[in-house]
Amino acid sequence: MKKSLVLAVLALLSFSLFAQDYRTITEIPYISSGEKDPYRKERCKLDICYPTGVKDFKTVVWYHGGGLTGGEKRFREELMNQGFAVVAVNYRLYGKGARNPDYTVDAAESLAWVFRHISEYGGNPGRIYVAGHSAGAYLTLMLALDKSWLGAHGIDADSVRWYFPIGGQTTTHCTIREEMGLPMFEEIPIIDRYAPLNNARKLGTRMTLITADPKMELLARYEENLYLKAILEGVGNDEIPLYRMEGYDHVEAAHPACMLISRLVNADE
Repeated sequence: MKKSLVLAVLALLSFSLFAQDYRTITEIPYISSGEKDPYRKERCKLDICYPTGVKDFKTVVWYHGGGLTGGEKRFREELMNQGFAVVAVNYRLYGKGARNPDYTVDAAESLAWVFRHISEYGGNPGRIYVAGHSAGAYLTLMLALDKSWLGAHGIDADSVRWYFPIGGQTTTHCTIREEMGLPMFEEIPIIDRYAPLNNARKLGTRMTLITADPKMELLARYEENLYLKAILEGVGNDEIPLYRMEGYDHVEAAHPACMLISRLVNADE
């Protein structure tokens, strides 16, 4: 019942007609053409779907989940044909040739590519939104809160119009724990420089936190996001919204969450 109600409300709020045509380009490298590392050359690519015949459109950059060990770039159906562009990003994965902080390095480089090139497709670099689910939400949080990652590319993290992490870990990611030789899913959290919580700051842009139903989320994931909300507000931010996708578990929550993101992006002037 909860699922049906959530979807019905979001579908009603998100309903819109966009008659534009769209073009899709896949497998675009976002790293230097002189890159020698074969794994970076394989993984560091993105796909873009954008409206044609339109200028200054908005762009949503999407980071997939998969625990930093798996997953593949794909366009979320809920974000498609909504009048804005969608960029789906691949990044290197642990156990396949990457270690922390390679994932965040790649996320930052891909987002910097979007800032530098989206105008070539008709997009407005001042109207870029960043979203991700699970591991992708962790990357979204790190890009938003630790300004050094985008700063390395001359990009101010506050230049992003809005951040939307869905079900992200706000403590140090469990895969990074495993790299440290610690139990991957130990209940006791670690908060070091690779924890979004440890990088909480007063934002010069917006962030909306989203999780699954607290009773169906991964262990303490909702509570981690609730704590991040409190800390962010405590360091001087206005209210940070935290949405709960009632009736949805960690994986399923991405569906209504992306419908919500689509609505918020389209309503943003």
